[in-house]
Amino acid sequence: MTQYRKGLVLDFGGVLTTPLLPAALAFEKREGLAEGTLLAGLHLDPEGVRLTEELERGTLTQTEWNEAAGRLLGIPPDGLMGRIFAGLRPEPALIAAAAAARRAGVKVGILSNSVGLAPWNLYDGYELERLYDAVVVSEVHGTRKPEPGMYRLVLDGLGLRAEECVFVDDTEQYLPPAAELGFATVHAVDPARTVAALEALLGIPLTGDGPHRATARRRDA
Repeated sequence: MTQYRKGLVLDFGGVLTTPLLPAALAFEKREGLAEGTLLAGLHLDPEGVRLTEELERGTLTQTEWNEAAGRLLGIPPDGLMGRIFAGLRPEPALIAAAAAARRAGVKVGILSNSVGLAPWNLYDGYELERLYDAVVVSEVHGTRKPEPGMYRLVLDGLGLRAEECVFVDDTEQYLPPAAELGFATVHAVDPARTVAALEALLGIPLTGDGPHRATARRRDA
């Protein structure tokens, strides 16, 4: 008999939101920057990598990051993080799939590397504490993906083992550490493909079905 997973762990930015890259490219265009400026300055430059990792751990505030990253990129720092990701929107297919999974009895958690919570809060309006069973944001705990302790925090919150869970992230490098712990993993590239992969791993329909049919499918599995 197929052993379907009982828990679902979702990254936030790029999974429950629209993709990060188009938002970043739109920011570069608005600011008159050459395409790829953010990638080069924040993800390839050692100083930019250090700044972002410290932000994710909570050892640097978002305001401090804005100032330092603004200097690095040669642009005004005011509200920089919020300006970069101003184009992000909720991803309805994954939000609906997560809700359908919960209705069917799957525990659903959020596991997110923080971009700071103030003055701009990426998570505003998503009601994470109400809609999900466990929410782990890196800066609150002083750790970050891909460190194993980060994944264990959300497992503790869900009360499940990694072997019982699926982990979804749009950043491919964060998947192997989760797989080593026992998670099934899904690389979020296209919402429809991600939802289809989750339906196969969880054994429930996540689109176009009400809670009663989904629950019945889990009982029959």
